[in-house]
Amino acid sequence: MRAILVFREGSPIAHGGPVAEELNHMTDSGHITDADDTTDSGLAVIILAAGQGTRMRSTKAKVLHALAGVPLVGHVLATADELGAAHILAVVRHEREAVAAAISEQSPHAIIVDQDEVPGTGRAVEVALGSLPEGFTGQVVVLSADVPLLDAATLRSLISAHQHARNALTILSARLENPTGFGRIVRSPDGSFEAIVEHKDATSEQLRVDEINAGVYVFNADSLRTALAAIGTDNAQQEKYLTDAAAGIRAAGGSIEAVPVSDHWLVAGINDRVQLGAAARELNARIVRGWQLAGVTIHDPGNTWIDIKAQLAPDVELLPGTQVRGATVISRGAIIGPDTTLLDCEVGENATVKRTDATLAVIGAGASVGPFAYLRPGTYLAQDGKIGTFVETKNVRIGVGSKVPHLSYIGDTEVGEGSNVGAGTITANYDGVNKHRTIIGSHVRTGSHNVFVAPVRIGDGAYTGAGTVVRKDVPAGALAINVAPQRNMDGWVAANRSGTKAADAAAAASDDNRDH
Repeated sequence: MRAILVFREGSPIAHGGPVAEELNHMTDSGHITDADDTTDSGLAVIILAAGQGTRMRSTKAKVLHALAGVPLVGHVLATADELGAAHILAVVRHEREAVAAAISEQSPHAIIVDQDEVPGTGRAVEVALGSLPEGFTGQVVVLSADVPLLDAATLRSLISAHQHARNALTILSARLENPTGFGRIVRSPDGSFEAIVEHKDATSEQLRVDEINAGVYVFNADSLRTALAAIGTDNAQQEKYLTDAAAGIRAAGGSIEAVPVSDHWLVAGINDRVQLGAAARELNARIVRGWQLAGVTIHDPGNTWIDIKAQLAPDVELLPGTQVRGATVISRGAIIGPDTTLLDCEVGENATVKRTDATLAVIGAGASVGPFAYLRPGTYLAQDGKIGTFVETKNVRIGVGSKVPHLSYIGDTEVGEGSNVGAGTITANYDGVNKHRTIIGSHVRTGSHNVFVAPVRIGDGAYTGAGTVVRKDVPAGALAINVAPQRNMDGWVAANRSGTKAADAAAAASDDNRDH
């Protein structure tokens, strides 16, 4: 009985993992080998994605729930793609359109197969076989769309074991401390495979078995077709079970082997949100560890989340409470956090981003963002620029060395090089119907509490006074002001607010002034 040892502690799963060394694949003997990127014309992968997933208590299909920024089915598709199978088939039914769209978006070459009215995993595989090219006689790998952590290295080892032993069926198994609810792998005294027994059908002795069926299989196509044709739905659930194929293959004299995987997380299924959360924590811990080994400083691994598609350079520093989501790319020397979320962003070398929420933003080398900044899609901050405290931006380009330091909303705007936008500035970009742009030139100094009513252009080297509302273009080098002369109305409080604390204070001040 051989064990597959492929998923080293702390390594990310193969698709999208951060550390090159961690992506090397290990054979069942434990030696590292290179991945084979060639297409295998004799290999088909069937992904079961038709289930309703009622225990998720969700209006969304279970396989579309995200794990490390990727839908569950997306993880399985990525693994199937990495295997180099010539044929990838996904069987769908519940929330058919949404699931099929997600599958096609990630793997356009995958064949969508609709399960018919006959329920059960056996029937799902049977209809998928019907979509394979006529006469296909290769190996068929069956995967579940709700088992997201299984990697291609493990499957390569399973396929290799299957081919080496010339099995009709090879089953991936795992040993669990608490196997309650899982089908058991029953072995004969010599350790060879004997049967799969479902938990509800197991004897008291079989219930003590800790080796479970992981629901991952490699079949010879001909053996699978023959076994499925003989399986009926005469059971309590009136379903056609794929596990019944093992008994048929064994009865026909086919060789069957169950190969245990060393890491039970590889075959952890997701049936409810508790299991989804547990898998998310485990996968994130491995992703974080992988980046740490790649030279990234992560101050609080348990409070830092990194999606599987994110890319981080050595000497990046992540402070507590940081979330690096989507396809975010962070360059060398950048410091992110604390309490920062980046979604699909690019961060340049040696930039700092503190207590910030940013989506689809580009932050240049040496730039500074935050604290408490909100970068909405389309924000581009150039090298050595600054977006400061309580600043919101959207669809803006801020040039090299330019700054928006405090308390501002800057939308649909272009700022040149070396300019400073004063505190409390607003670009009024929306007239109730259309959006308009504000253009602020290079080396401009705008006053505090300005409003730029777009469309408007501020020329290079111009200044604007504090409190100015700019409604027309300002020429280069000009000063724009529109402050009205200040008028003081003596005695107004006493005349209009008598009896108030303000009136009392004013009267006392007047008396004090007379005494002096």
